[in-house]
Amino acid sequence: MTTIHSALVKNRALAALKLLYIADALSMPVHWFYNPQDILNAFPGGIKKFEAAPAKHPHDFLSLPQNSGKQIVGDVILKDKRKFWGVPNQHVHQGMQAGENTLNAQCALLVTRTLIDNGGHYDENKFLKSYVAFMTSDSPQHPDTYAEAYHRGFFENLERGLPANKCGVAADTTASVGGFVTIAPIAISELLAERNLVNVQQICREHLRLTHPDEELAKVCDAYIELIDALLFRNEDDDAKRLIAEAARSSVNIDLQSLCEKSVDDNDIIGGVFAKACPIKDSWPSLLYLAYKYTADSKAALLANTNVGGENCHRGSVLGVIAGLSSSNGLDELFSLLVNAEQIEHEISLLLGL
Repeated sequence: MTTIHSALVKNRALAALKLLYIADALSMPVHWFYNPQDILNAFPGGIKKFEAAPAKHPHDFLSLPQNSGKQIVGDVILKDKRKFWGVPNQHVHQGMQAGENTLNAQCALLVTRTLIDNGGHYDENKFLKSYVAFMTSDSPQHPDTYAEAYHRGFFENLERGLPANKCGVAADTTASVGGFVTIAPIAISELLAERNLVNVQQICREHLRLTHPDEELAKVCDAYIELIDALLFRNEDDDAKRLIAEAARSSVNIDLQSLCEKSVDDNDIIGGVFAKACPIKDSWPSLLYLAYKYTADSKAALLANTNVGGENCHRGSVLGVIAGLSSSNGLDELFSLLVNAEQIEHEISLLLGL
């Protein structure tokens, strides 16, 4: 790799990791708003910039089983947030401010730190130790109110005495795009160290298994890593849009050009052709559609993802990675408005050796 090429590759990587956090923060206030009208009611004209979480959510996500004894939410994780659970229409990201990142994006930053501390390479034991300490800390380490079922299931198993590397829960919700949010820092760091696609796919599969033990999800993860590799190391004259289209054909047999010609309204595709929910069978083709349609405008891609609603935070983080790799544009003006922009950029820069 020449020096110029190396600089270009790292610029793509920097943009990709920045957009992971931008996409998450943009979507946070309307995360899991499944009816587009609910978004318009809360934010007339739709989301156009970072916004704080509104007081109310159109759906009840913060329900809890009525168990006696030790409670996962409150006693083990989210120790300062249990009082918000069980309140009708409480926002899933209650109290979060404009430009703050949700828990899964915070976990991507946690993964980044563990990679930095290990010379840019992934270590399962170091990740698990950091993850458990982060999630169970008595003092809040993140601002979020919500933890997806995979977090809660993991710590339920840990409380039962299972070893940390066996605590991932296979469930109906396991094949979810939320499992991909922490993948990009690992894939990019390992690919930059050695461009060995098969090896990096295996490393990412092993990481995914810790929280999302699902073979369907692992296969799509392989396709995601292959697309990251293709976009990251493509020649300057190679078309990112073509690579995204090839990924859609090879992984889910979808013709993105035909899909884009079907409708000008993204809700006809995401919500019509594909569901807006978290299952990877819908979220993966949805984010590829957005990445393809808006290849020339990363900000438009992230805002479109936000304003179709549904599982837009985690779908958006993956979209952000693809959009950043495609454009080499880290949307610096918007990125600077993230609450933790300085910390995030510092840690990304350390990871990439910038």
